[in-house]
Amino acid sequence: LNVCRIGLFLSTGIVSTARITHATPAATFAHTPNRDWESDAELSPEAKTNGCRDIARQLVEFPYGDGLEVALGGGRSYFLPISVADPEDAGAKGRRLDGRNLTSEWAQRKPRSAYVWNKAQFDAIDPKSTRHLLGLFERSHMEYEQDRGNDSGKEPSLSDMTAKAIAILDAQKRNKGYFLMVEAGRVDHAHHAGNASRALTDAIALSDAVRTAQ
Repeated sequence: LNVCRIGLFLSTGIVSTARITHATPAATFAHTPNRDWESDAELSPEAKTNGCRDIARQLVEFPYGDGLEVALGGGRSYFLPISVADPEDAGAKGRRLDGRNLTSEWAQRKPRSAYVWNKAQFDAIDPKSTRHLLGLFERSHMEYEQDRGNDSGKEPSLSDMTAKAIAILDAQKRNKGYFLMVEAGRVDHAHHAGNASRALTDAIALSDAVRTAQ
């Protein structure tokens, strides 16, 4: 699947409960020899010397068509510089070493673009007037569905993100349809941790998102 080529013709989006710079979502928009190069802080000296770009930067600088229309998930710290305080977690800051605030760049790069980091901002987005939406609801991965209600930023559910993404993409599908990748990324994490309850709850959340998309 060549999403770069798809992006030339169709509106495109990604939704994940993992970091959007993580393996599966990143594979839809980035080219990298190392899946861990999620921000410039992870690039090796050799990679920097040879002009490699980190995954978060590639999302914002996506060169095909007019870029991705929707990207919703976690991974906020990979888009913020180390000089910028995280808006949700007290004492935490971004991790970028190049001084770039990619969330601001996203919002300013294209007309009718927006960046959100909590559910109130997310809910206020009008799909008919927003062409490009970046939502980063955690510094790293989003909360498990079982824990989502305890989050201080009140994260949207996977179904919420799926519905919003479809509404934005459908509003500008250019009469040719659209492409949307949706991932319940934390199911895998719960299985790695041997946490059957959270794995099952997140799998149910994915089932709900599929129902929303139908």
